[in-house]
Amino acid sequence: MRVSRIRSRLVFTLLDAVCVVAGYGLAEVTYFRDRAPAYYWQHFATFVFVALIVTLAANHVFGLYGRMWRHAGAEEARQLVLSATVIVCFLVLAYPLGRSIKIGTVPVTVIVVGCMFATAGMGILRFHTRLFAWQRGSRRVGLRVAIVGSRDAGAAAIREMLRSPGAGLVPVAVFDDDTRAHGLSMLGVPVVGSIDDIPASTSRYSLQQVLLAIPNPPPELVEQVLRACEFAGLTMKVLPGVSHLVNRTGHAASVRTAREPRIEDLLGRTPVPIDLDLVRRSLAGRRVLVTGAGGSIGSEICRQVAELDPAVLILLDHDETHLHDTAATVRVSCEQALVDITDRSAVFEAFKRFRPEVVFHAAAHKHVPVLEHHPIAAASTNVFGTLNVVEAATAVGAQRFVQISTDKAVRPSSVMGASKRLAEQIVLSRAPSGASYCTVRFGNVLGSRGSVIPTFTRQIADGGPVTVTDARMTRFFMSVEEAVQLVLESSVLSDGGGEVFMLEMGEPVRIVDLAERMIRLSGYQVGVDIPIQIVGIRPGEKLDEELRTPDEEVLTTHHPYINQLIPISASSKEFSAGLKELCGAIACRDAESVRTLLFSVASSNLTASPDHPGSRPAQQLDLLSGSDDIAQSSSRQPVPSKVPVEIPEQVPA
Repeated sequence: MRVSRIRSRLVFTLLDAVCVVAGYGLAEVTYFRDRAPAYYWQHFATFVFVALIVTLAANHVFGLYGRMWRHAGAEEARQLVLSATVIVCFLVLAYPLGRSIKIGTVPVTVIVVGCMFATAGMGILRFHTRLFAWQRGSRRVGLRVAIVGSRDAGAAAIREMLRSPGAGLVPVAVFDDDTRAHGLSMLGVPVVGSIDDIPASTSRYSLQQVLLAIPNPPPELVEQVLRACEFAGLTMKVLPGVSHLVNRTGHAASVRTAREPRIEDLLGRTPVPIDLDLVRRSLAGRRVLVTGAGGSIGSEICRQVAELDPAVLILLDHDETHLHDTAATVRVSCEQALVDITDRSAVFEAFKRFRPEVVFHAAAHKHVPVLEHHPIAAASTNVFGTLNVVEAATAVGAQRFVQISTDKAVRPSSVMGASKRLAEQIVLSRAPSGASYCTVRFGNVLGSRGSVIPTFTRQIADGGPVTVTDARMTRFFMSVEEAVQLVLESSVLSDGGGEVFMLEMGEPVRIVDLAERMIRLSGYQVGVDIPIQIVGIRPGEKLDEELRTPDEEVLTTHHPYINQLIPISASSKEFSAGLKELCGAIACRDAESVRTLLFSVASSNLTASPDHPGSRPAQQLDLLSGSDDIAQSSSRQPVPSKVPVEIPEQVPA
């Protein structure tokens, strides 16, 4: 290695010496044009020797030896210019001294011009691989790529393609809707027009692929590029967003990370602002338990909470496979609890063992069509399972509790929605004084198991048709990462307990439009390659979802995507009596009675609470017993006083 380093330095030193002699000699001959006095050449030789020593010394000081010039850039060019500036300044300022020792007969013009010639020669030696890259690029063989975006991300993508010929990508054209860039070139690649010009330019530049190099592009832009590529018959790739442009090691992400466009790109929104420091302070060093940890929402909660330095992260789920899979993706060590939340004794045992301080309750049955045929399972898990978790959290003194709710709980038309409505009421009624117990309500999550996105993906892969229940049907959509970020932020906003938070979901999306977009994303033509079939609304479904009832008043918070609702609470006695009757119907396995009771209790005489939005009914519900032994051993939060109600200690599954 030492020999290689010396050889490299020696080669550049000798080549620089040649550049110095040739540069000053050329300037001298040009200036005098063969009319220099005979004695002058002896003095000029002395001057060149001095200039050579000064040049090599300056180049060494500015680090122009021992570099890998194949990857040189602006920083190396700046060092070369600084070295040349120091050299010419030194030689010019030393001009009077040179006259006294009889070497100053070299004119100042020769000194300045000769330094320029020498610097140009040394620059060509070092940057020839970059200066003539356009010649190699024109002869390169590979996939001919058009880049959309003439800003920093586009330039970085082009630069990497030029530096990495082994990647097999050749940048040949740039497209941007900014007309000021048209007709210019970026790193030798011409900016040939706007995005709508892609189809017309395909044959001219022999385009084979389009790379969208705009970080976090708006969905309208992604749709525009996708349509242009579809019309031109080109494949499309998307560079990672701004948050992914630098990986965890601090190095820039490669163009090899470019991916196929996803439906999230077409339904995406402005990145959600989140106060990570505030959320971290609420979770760092605390025992955090997540129910439903194997589900789509629960697993993402686990992954994001793991990044916020909890003291212990407890994963609770009834499915061992999903529990294991989530634990494998969490970046910190965690505890696993294989527990069904309908098993009251097991829930209390787990909470007594781990004593969580923060609970995220994401466990629930959520598939609308399935639960229409299984109301007993819906009530057992979503209603009484939530009651078990809330009372167990209260018994061990958990100070923060967040329940994941849904827009289907608003004026429910399905068994699933009615059961989640009751779950919301349970959290509101059981929130202990001095603790922050809240529920967070939002719409559909992109890509969750059983949702419309995986269903459409499977149908497209099978060749169609893609089935849509009704052409008028709309839904709210949000990415799972964004939803969980807002859930974590909502947990911090809860103050005093009993709040309902509603996430801002943006504009609803027509399901038939979603189906068409997914078909185009897959490279097929709607109605030609993949047909769309309207099959009719299924039991329990609505044409349009809503996030609040007209009677629920909306309060703004400091977060632009989170609103607080004044909760609508039922009478404690009526609610308690309804749940008692529902519990009895479950015990008798009377599915029709359970269905009827779910809707009747969920919609029974709900009126706005007279107190502040965080208020609760003055009389707490006592639906199940069996937590006093844990409460007595808890040193954090006692169980609030209860009104006894005769209900079995264990709710039948």
